[in-house]
Amino acid sequence: MKNQTRRVSEFILLGFSGAKRFELLLFTSFFITYTIALVGNFLILTVVWCENSLHSPMYMFIANLSLLEALYTTTVIPKMLADFFSQRKSISFNSCIFQAYLYFSAGSSEFFLLAVMSFDRYVAICNPLRYAAIMNTHLCIHLIAVSWMSGFLAVMLPAILILQLSFCGPNIIDHFFCDVGPLLKLSCFETKIIELMNFANAAFFLLGSLLVTGVSYMYIIVTVVKISSAKGRQKAFSTCASHLMVVTLFYGSSIFIYVQPQENHSLNGNKVASILNTVVTPLLNPFIYSLRNKKVKEALECVVKRITGQLTCLRIWNL
Repeated sequence: MKNQTRRVSEFILLGFSGAKRFELLLFTSFFITYTIALVGNFLILTVVWCENSLHSPMYMFIANLSLLEALYTTTVIPKMLADFFSQRKSISFNSCIFQAYLYFSAGSSEFFLLAVMSFDRYVAICNPLRYAAIMNTHLCIHLIAVSWMSGFLAVMLPAILILQLSFCGPNIIDHFFCDVGPLLKLSCFETKIIELMNFANAAFFLLGSLLVTGVSYMYIIVTVVKISSAKGRQKAFSTCASHLMVVTLFYGSSIFIYVQPQENHSLNGNKVASILNTVVTPLLNPFIYSLRNKKVKEALECVVKRITGQLTCLRIWNL
């Protein structure tokens, strides 16, 4: 009975233990990727914040997406990097639950925000004359607030229930972070209710937001096809291309991991898909939204010139 009610104080994350020969290469690759992703997303945040020309709904959403991506990847990657050269790849019980909570909260909020961004593109293309009236600052702030709050509140109850579970061993998680699926398998008690709640959350945020995105783009495609000039059609599609690329990457990997029965999960497949979510997508987002966006590139050049100009003035003043 003591063994059945004992609660483990820490978990061991196996990570990429099957690829010990490539640990240095993996560490270097993930470190460089994480650094570029973090710098790129915060650069977008800075540019949108500093440039008045980017204080519009679309760029407000992009800035919040960058912030979510930075939070999403920072929740997992630093711990994973530290574990590469750690003899004991352990994480405390509370830290494990907190990591899982932040990871899934940021992910859920991002799904909601991506759906909001698709609605924004729908209004911009299908109702351009009413865009300013519909997507006003008041509505944008509310949509952003709901995106953040919905994700963090929806994941709170499952996280609290997991905290009440007992884990009597083993305490080894075959993943590089505290994913809920492998974590629940270690519990001594029945976890069907929590699994159903997690599945419902995944279905609601992932499939629900995907439905909103799909319907929005159906109307967008119908509207764009009706545009007579090829240049007009190309311009309309170009405003959606960046968003579609992010949606494809993020939704594709997430559906593979979370919207399927637990018994059908492949741990190695989940690790690869999780890398796409936590490393690749946050890395690509800044490039997708900056290199493909003329307005962002121009604003970035203005910010860089302003910063270099201020640094030059400081040097002259010091001299």
